[in-house]
Amino acid sequence: MTINFSGTWQADLSRSKLLGPSPKAFVVKIEHAGPLLRQEMVVTRHDGNEDRTVFLCNTDGQPDGVSLNGRMIRGTAGWENDELVIESWIQAGPRELHFRDHWSQSPDGQTLTMEHRDDDLAGQITILKKLG
Repeated sequence: MTINFSGTWQADLSRSKLLGPSPKAFVVKIEHAGPLLRQEMVVTRHDGNEDRTVFLCNTDGQPDGVSLNGRMIRGTAGWENDELVIESWIQAGPRELHFRDHWSQSPDGQTLTMEHRDDDLAGQITILKKLG
């Protein structure tokens, strides 16, 4: 099976474990063609305001092929068996944040799990259902 994350995904907030306040909605649109992956996240807060993030990476494991909101950042993305591991470092004021996302897809391709096991968001798990 070739893994392809393309589609529009909505977080199942009742099954997810998010650090911090839970949003009203969380939708991710992913375009995945070969090694190139583009992810646009829209998080809707309870007051109706939206936060949008666009993340681009090359999943071939080469360093520094990662961009966040149009700005190149330090990071890599590569496969560990059937799991995509995206690692990035983002400067937030005086502190550098480290993220290591583990992405896995259910056998039927309808559920995407994004899990932080060993980074600054350790314990966060987002379960997303495919909309289209």
